Amino acid sequence: MSDTAPAGYNIGPATEADVDGARTVMLDTFYREFGIGYRPMWHRDVVDIDGHYLRPPRHALFVARHGGEVVATAGVRAEGPRCPPHPAWLGRRYPNGTTAQLFRVYVSPEHRRRGLARLLVARACDFVVRTPGYTALYLHTDDRTPGAAGFWRSVAKEVHDARDGDTTRPQSIHFEIPIPVAAAPAPA
Repeated sequence: MSDTAPAGYNIGPATEADVDGARTVMLDTFYREFGIGYRPMWHRDVVDIDGHYLRPPRHALFVARHGGEVVATAGVRAEGPRCPPHPAWLGRRYPNGTTAQLFRVYVSPEHRRRGLARLLVARACDFVVRTPGYTALYLHTDDRTPGAAGFWRSVAKEVHDARDGDTTRPQSIHFEIPIPVAAAPAPA
């Protein structure tokens, strides 16, 4: 896998100048892709991107830009899954503080199939490895999102399939990405 962005794209940490564009990608995903719109109980971070991703030292937001426009996002926050709606055992396995959770890995439809999500996830993983205190990297996805489960299975290990067939509720699949252990310095 190449760590280089496709021609015309720039991938890196989000800045204040990227907040509105990142918010647009996220909201477009909620409304157009998921068909659920903005839900305050799940999406507060989108209203306050600065407070959830840019200011906290152990949090981050990475973006892909094309022609100066944000076209893809991937966030990291120091929190485990919310229980409920997820099973309590997941909350115990992935506690707040020591768990890095990937959030908002979204690519605008017209910019898909270029490897942007994979590159953003790689940047997020690098951030987690360099940030002290994380012991696990967790995420969940809704299986109703076309291609999402297949993508995550290509970069992560499935730990729980909560799909129950009820299309009125999220059909979540939970994953973990192993955090590489930093190599010990060679003896002198």
